[in-house]
Amino acid sequence: MTDLDSAVWPMSVSRSAEGVLAIGGTDARALAAEYGTPQWVVDEADFRARATAFRESFEAAFAPLGAAVDVYYAGKAFLCTAVARWVSDEGLRLDTCTAGELAVAIRAGVPGAHIGVHGNNKSDGEIARALDYGVGRIVLDSTAEIARVADAAAERGIRAAVMLRITTGVHAGGHEFVATAHEDQKFGVSIAGGQALAALQGILARPELELLGIHCHIGSQIQDVAAFEATARRMLELRAALAATTGVLVPEVDLGGGYGISYRPGERGLPIELAAQAIAETVGTVCQELGTPVPRISIEPGRAIAGPSTFTLYRVGVVKPVTLEDGTVRMYVSVDGGMSDNPRPIMYGSEYTAVIANRVSRAAPVLCRVVGKHCESGDIVIRDIQLPGDIAPGDLLAVPGTGAYGRSMASNYNLVPRPPVVAVREHTSRVIVRRETVADLLALDVG
Repeated sequence: MTDLDSAVWPMSVSRSAEGVLAIGGTDARALAAEYGTPQWVVDEADFRARATAFRESFEAAFAPLGAAVDVYYAGKAFLCTAVARWVSDEGLRLDTCTAGELAVAIRAGVPGAHIGVHGNNKSDGEIARALDYGVGRIVLDSTAEIARVADAAAERGIRAAVMLRITTGVHAGGHEFVATAHEDQKFGVSIAGGQALAALQGILARPELELLGIHCHIGSQIQDVAAFEATARRMLELRAALAATTGVLVPEVDLGGGYGISYRPGERGLPIELAAQAIAETVGTVCQELGTPVPRISIEPGRAIAGPSTFTLYRVGVVKPVTLEDGTVRMYVSVDGGMSDNPRPIMYGSEYTAVIANRVSRAAPVLCRVVGKHCESGDIVIRDIQLPGDIAPGDLLAVPGTGAYGRSMASNYNLVPRPPVVAVREHTSRVIVRRETVADLLALDVG
């Protein structure tokens, strides 16, 4: 109940002898006093270090093959102006999938050439904004988008750089809703039945389009590198098949993201160095088998950078013992947030851990359920956890691993304003996304 597993918490988190949690040298009690609760607390140095680790690990793994690597941070995990600048500072590019995410990238000053644009249902306005800003690539998600992007490029007298998202048939990810490479879902064009090959030929038939390469994303929270290896093989075989039928060998293959992280003590995410080395070895082997040069490789990590760098700091309100039918007593611990700042437990059955952040406790553990303040019985932050039996109203509770997709998926359910994001580094803290207010909510209500 008091140990801090380094695989779960940001690198600078520590506990004092009094049991007080600190991050970046800043006391959790001080953060709560200055910024209120709930709040997301992000370790800026940890975030930057994870971004750099991806870039350096993949560059080192592919260097012996003579292949360049681009790492695109998946903005959907968590994006704001500060984060866009952090990843750019660390040598990463930025993946966006909506007009809002692209607007943040532009506001942050990310060069157009370093931005990718995704989306399975891009609007005409989103396509136009991407082309006008000169994004480095638009990832086409369907055959219908081929003509739409080509026509928009023709109107501007430019050639649009595109990739095609491929549905590889490799099933990976911890939940049905985050496995994105099986055929029966909304993303991409399937390899099956020659659909992807035909779509790629259709792109090559449009002179307004420059086909950079092929792209895939097979799921999220993937713990087995074998899924990435199988995907790389299928993508490289498709690349070779296109070359055999058209004479065009596309220069780039994007293998997406989905690298798993640790959420609870004892869990271990997918080691980045191991993943990079295994993927590089597979790419090298398959290209040798096919007799094709190794392509430029791109990847798109998001959760693995943002997730572990952040925890949510709540304040405990009502603590209620509930006696179950079998005589077991479960303590319901209500916090001042819930499903509006973390919908993943109710959406995916995701599991988290927590610690009391403001004091030490030597009380015996009790079975607890951490719940939110919303008018919903499914508003559960942590379904089952052992917490000190003396947990009480006013205590601070820290829940790690919420950097993705806490703020990104947050809502105003029950008209609860969304919490702030507070960045901490070297004994200093600052708000990078301010807390919403009731006035913000009312400003949208035109009456």
